[in-house]
Amino acid sequence: MHTALLHTDLGVARLYATDEALVRMDILDAAEEAAEVTEDTPLLARAKDQLTRYFAGELQAFDLPLAPAGTEFQRRVWAELLKIPFGTTISYHELAVRLGDEKCIRAAASANGKNPIWLIIPCHRVIGADGKLVGYAGGLWRKKKMLQHEMQFIRPEGTLF
Repeated sequence: MHTALLHTDLGVARLYATDEALVRMDILDAAEEAAEVTEDTPLLARAKDQLTRYFAGELQAFDLPLAPAGTEFQRRVWAELLKIPFGTTISYHELAVRLGDEKCIRAAASANGKNPIWLIIPCHRVIGADGKLVGYAGGLWRKKKMLQHEMQFIRPEGTLF
């Protein structure tokens, strides 16, 4: 397993990858990062570049091989999250409907919260049915900041950039 660190406005992103795919991304506070050793591989360098471009407003969709560990259902949820366009949100209910069973809303929300590659698999784009920001493992302030970041690149007429 290879690891790398990237400083962002949200904290320090710690990326984990095999030679073939990104498998996890954690968000750390600066104090937690001090003892970390980084090891760049071509894949991790590519991931760091894409994340840097995302935060600069230059990238809306990531192009990285992903291999998050999870159950079959969790992987289905995460695959559905990847379909949510940049700068838009859906509700947990809508996520369940997209999965084919509106009754699986709690299971879908749980899987959303266990997403091991936050931001790249955009779990932050799922909100409450009433439009409120709910349920973000990295802290609601981070979810709000990511959504605000994305929304600033959407023109009023709905086109991107």
